[in-house]
Amino acid sequence: MQLSRILFLYKRMYIQQLKAIMEYNKDFYILMGSAALTQVLGFIFLWVIYDRIPDINGWQFWEVAFMYAMIFLTEGICSLFFEGTWRMGGLVNRGELDRYLLRPVPVILQIFCTGIGINGMGNLLIGSVIVWQSLSHGNIDWSLAKVAIILLLMITAIIIRVSINLAGNSAAFWIRNSGNAFPLMVHSLADLAKYPITLFNQGIQIFISTFIPYAFISFYPATFIFNKSEWHGWWLLAPVVAVISALAAYGIFRVGLRRYESTGN
Repeated sequence: MQLSRILFLYKRMYIQQLKAIMEYNKDFYILMGSAALTQVLGFIFLWVIYDRIPDINGWQFWEVAFMYAMIFLTEGICSLFFEGTWRMGGLVNRGELDRYLLRPVPVILQIFCTGIGINGMGNLLIGSVIVWQSLSHGNIDWSLAKVAIILLLMITAIIIRVSINLAGNSAAFWIRNSGNAFPLMVHSLADLAKYPITLFNQGIQIFISTFIPYAFISFYPATFIFNKSEWHGWWLLAPVVAVISALAAYGIFRVGLRRYESTGN
């Protein structure tokens, strides 16, 4: 299927989901506000710590704020545009995936458009503001090449986050119960990447850089942007990790889809 056709279908399905959500506009504002408040409180907590300890393991306040914001920024984008991955458990357990399989549209595309997490707008807005402030206050030697690389790292971070969500929620094909906590466990590991991974032991550093590569969403982009020479060059792996993550997540999803048995005894 052509890319233009995929984008057209995605747009149409997304708009229909958005119309359904906007029928209850009070819920819209409550969810967006609660997500924004969570981020603001976390940012205040970080500021309080750095107000007393100005340097933690070689990292300044705005450098850590950037990593903190990148986790929420990518989470917001995933919630707004790829929330359907979090509905996979219900689709599998209730047999609702049947109608997706019958349509002449890629199943993965339909799943992405199954829902819209309005709370993601709050995460996206506040996360964007904190990222912008971090870049403004950081000691950065700006150039056209650096701007282009930062944009590339932002795109790879989004791809990695979507891939992790898809792979984690594909566990629904194997763990067939309504209380499947595996995706939430994978999601909660992102908290480790809100701060420099050098704070953790080597085992954790390797784990969140390879098996569940949250570090390439926040830490490694930060090492390039803020010129941390001891980690020089690691950010170059970010596009490679993004491609591998996407292929691996899609492969896990396809394998799981072959195990789908619909409803019944």
